[in-house]
Amino acid sequence: MQERELTGGLDSISRRNNWEYLVMTVAPRDSLAEARRRVVEHAEYGKWELQRTILYRGGTRRYWMRRRIIRVQSTLPA
Repeated sequence: MQERELTGGLDSISRRNNWEYLVMTVAPRDSLAEARRRVVEHAEYGKWELQRTILYRGGTRRYWMRRRIIRVQSTLPA
């Protein structure tokens, strides 16, 4: 199982992209129960939500998860 977090650069900030993405790729030899457990674990503890799931012809599965980026502004005097 392979996990890759996608973060935007300066271009996505200028377009006000408010989401960060996590892409999980599951090989055909990996069990579906293990993949499901990992998705649920990310959703419960990492505050990710499942956006898209694709099953490819060879048996590979790919899950796109996303969560909202919370930008915090400092309230301390400068």
